Amino acid sequence: MNYSSLAFTDAVRDMQEKLGSRKSYARLENRNYVDGLTENEMAFISDRDSFYMATIGENGYPYIQHRGGPKGFVKVLNATQMGIIDYKGNAQYITVGNITDNNHVSVIMVDYPTRTRLKLYASARIVELEDDPVLYEQLRTDGYQFRPERMMLFDIDAYDWNCPQHITPRYSLEEINKAFASQRQYILQLETELKKLKERPVADE
Repeated sequence: MNYSSLAFTDAVRDMQEKLGSRKSYARLENRNYVDGLTENEMAFISDRDSFYMATIGENGYPYIQHRGGPKGFVKVLNATQMGIIDYKGNAQYITVGNITDNNHVSVIMVDYPTRTRLKLYASARIVELEDDPVLYEQLRTDGYQFRPERMMLFDIDAYDWNCPQHITPRYSLEEINKAFASQRQYILQLETELKKLKERPVADE
């Protein structure tokens, strides 16, 4: 489904008309789109270590929660579905409770170093660990020492790439270490050479 057809409700279209952007977005709604994730989106999703997810409570209020894990904890299962293992957190269960009442969710994934943002509309589904051990093996991430509580599947209804405006580049410790690895290696080499020079016997004059 075209992302705009879900995002641009009548109220949104009226506001676009009022503020002068409706004409360009009308063309966007009618453009061709790919049905399902392409390799580009799959690679981007698979490389994430966090995302933000919005759900709607039965009181009508939205709730936004951060979901995180090791890089690659979001598994792309096919062109229209992704999933995660939901690890134990603060035990409020607001997101889980909201999904049981209204399974429509919105997800935003951001790559801060490249200022890239992918937004998705999806239908979420809770799967208990004991109900599908095969799925658990597909979603598990080896070496992550946190307690799994359940699994979440997301049937992707639509997606779109957002513009990079106003995204401040940020870097993880892993990314910083990787960027400065060559400099540290060079400093280590210089320190080794300096030590050898200091240990070299001084010739008698």
